[in-house]
Amino acid sequence: MSDEKFKGATAQEQMIEAARRNNLDLFKSIENQYGEKPEEFIKLLNTATDATGDSALHLCCKYGCYSVMDEIIDLDGVNLDIKAPVTGDTPLHYAVNYSFSEPEYALFLIQQLIEVGADPSIRNKEGLKPLDIIGGSNDKIRKVLESAEYAKAAEHIGEIVQDVDDEDNDDDSVENNNYK
Repeated sequence: MSDEKFKGATAQEQMIEAARRNNLDLFKSIENQYGEKPEEFIKLLNTATDATGDSALHLCCKYGCYSVMDEIIDLDGVNLDIKAPVTGDTPLHYAVNYSFSEPEYALFLIQQLIEVGADPSIRNKEGLKPLDIIGGSNDKIRKVLESAEYAKAAEHIGEIVQDVDDEDNDDDSVENNNYK
């Protein structure tokens, strides 16, 4: 056996532990180790998983660990919609599942995830969106998810309309040049 096995936990293992235990000090100490290499820290966040494939953000949502979650979602480049390999659940799916034990706190987590751009329309491997999971069990969470889905759909439609408008403007300028 190599001596490295006994040197302590890897950065990935520490990241998962920080997320699972809401250990902000540990999270910050890992982040500080990557001080001059923030892109490597983001890569660690996006790739670090536990034995079941859950990311640090999944674990924050699963256990209601807001302090670490808040730090994670404030970082540019973090994958907010990372899917758990076994279930296909995103962190938002996990936060909705957490609502069955801690509804008010989960509502806060869900609102924070949506505010920073988590996609409420993603389906897991069972074909369920977060809204499907909550069903009629919590009206507040259901309304937040419905509003977020509506906003996401409206944003997508707006992008399509803008693309069509841009194409029309390109066609108009070509036509105008032909008539000069």
